[in-house]
Amino acid sequence: MNSVAYFQRLAQYNAWANRRAYDACATLPRSELDAPRRAFFPSILRTLNHILVADRIWMSRLLGAPVAMPLDTILFDDFDALRPERVTQDQAIIDFIDVLTPEIIGSDLTYQSVTAGAYTMPRDLVLGHMFNHQTHHRGQLSNMILEAGAKPLEIDLIYYGRDHL
Repeated sequence: MNSVAYFQRLAQYNAWANRRAYDACATLPRSELDAPRRAFFPSILRTLNHILVADRIWMSRLLGAPVAMPLDTILFDDFDALRPERVTQDQAIIDFIDVLTPEIIGSDLTYQSVTAGAYTMPRDLVLGHMFNHQTHHRGQLSNMILEAGAKPLEIDLIYYGRDHL
């Protein structure tokens, strides 16, 4: 599989996993979304916001119009307002990935870190990180959702592959 097809697959998987995570969150009482939890971003809603914040930061860098904001920014304090923004962001990621070429993916990206200095990294590593970062925090989210009384998320990449390949 070439690099473009690989990242296209990850973008589709990412949107699928986010839909499933948001569907699970939608079954919970609103109080559970804000309840304190043990995680990097200590609630379900704060974790969902962080994932969106990070995606917006990385996409702005990849698009050449960087925005900076604290990683714990609460973009939306209401789940019903946050959810369509996630869908929009996932589609923007898919649309961005769909126009990449192997040459773009093989190039470097220079960016300013939110918490440190400037870096130059291979673009394929940055793209891989963007998707891996979401997976990392969806893992935490899965545990919080389970603690809140919902069923465990079944969002492993292999489950996506079984349903979509």
